[in-house]
Amino acid sequence: MTFKPFYYPYDISWKVPSRKECFNFWDEFSLPGHIREHSSRVADVAHEICQMAGDDLPVPAEAVVASALLHDLGKFYCIEHGGFHSQLGASLVMDLTGNPAIAQGVMHHVYWPGDIDIVRFFLPLVIIYSDKRVKHDRVVSLETRFEDLFQRYGTNGPMNGLIHRSWNQAVAIQDKLNQKFGTDFNACAFNCRRMV
Repeated sequence: MTFKPFYYPYDISWKVPSRKECFNFWDEFSLPGHIREHSSRVADVAHEICQMAGDDLPVPAEAVVASALLHDLGKFYCIEHGGFHSQLGASLVMDLTGNPAIAQGVMHHVYWPGDIDIVRFFLPLVIIYSDKRVKHDRVVSLETRFEDLFQRYGTNGPMNGLIHRSWNQAVAIQDKLNQKFGTDFNACAFNCRRMV
């Protein structure tokens, strides 16, 4: 399995925060426990996908994990004050790390505006997919996760449309992952590779 270059060449001089540094960022921005637990599980899923890629991983696994741990960094502030948590989070992450690849994963974890090219856009697409597989702090199927999203956020026609768009994208990403790795990702529980 050979990956093409990342969306832009990954510069090894970009800072990649350790897990401990990510946890310190959580403290700095007063992330509540339930968001920390969700982010930890998203990072577990993303890390396992990186392990599946093995030596052909187009970006450092640590960058993917850091992006997953930080993907909801702006969420608590936006719950309290409004705004778009992915945009705020990406801005914070760029300021904290100076790493545009990690910030890109945070910025686009709700929706990816480009092609579903799992090789070229590995980091942001894995973050989207990993996030869509974790309901609160449990790995679930896409169907279960989106049922929850519709119940909690599908309060009107425009919101339903956005959730449907996100659903279609998550399924497309999953299909590309299935093709790339020859695995049924929807059946993978991402903990000891058990089936859900």
